[in-house]
Amino acid sequence: MDAVKTDNQDRYGSLRLNDRAPGFSARSTAGEVSLSSYQGRWLLFFSHPADFTSVCTSEFIAFAKAQEKFARLDCELLGLSVDSLYSHVAWLRDIEQTFGVKVRFPLIEDSSMVIAKAYGMLDSASENSGTVRATYVIDPDGIIRAIVWYPMNVGRSVDELLRLVEALQTSQRECALTPEGWHPGQRLVEPAAASMEEAEKLPDGQSWYYRERRA
Repeated sequence: MDAVKTDNQDRYGSLRLNDRAPGFSARSTAGEVSLSSYQGRWLLFFSHPADFTSVCTSEFIAFAKAQEKFARLDCELLGLSVDSLYSHVAWLRDIEQTFGVKVRFPLIEDSSMVIAKAYGMLDSASENSGTVRATYVIDPDGIIRAIVWYPMNVGRSVDELLRLVEALQTSQRECALTPEGWHPGQRLVEPAAASMEEAEKLPDGQSWYYRERRA
């Protein structure tokens, strides 16, 4: 049985964007881990329904290979699975031996599903972990800035999650929006005019709701 503590063990329910991420402490493949230890950095927190599954294995290999790219964005990686710590160790060792990829980021054990329920991955009546396939981008202040869900039969795109983290950071830094398919170096979009007065000040022929500018 894992020893997991959360800040809101009695309040289960779906989290929303801009909610504060529930704090927790738990055992992991890198020792005791707490959410508070990531304060001041971006965090990609992602969950899995079980170890030794094909889709999850492909994702862990991809995350491990991309860890340095996330690090350049000052973004840490943190995984969660409902299996035991011993299962985690065996799985990550097998990934290294079979595929030649060493997973260096922590993988939390959550066999009691306390963290999964605190984050709304499961409701309080759930008896299994079939829906634990969520990804949370948490900012340096501990605020949830993005939530992405995937079914069990479709793997996540690590490249898209990298793009998502950098888009969130750029939008915040530049006080602008990132349009469809945005990648670093491409044009940003100004926030739309919020009043008639502001819209009337714009040059003729310029859209009040879609104005591009360079990053």
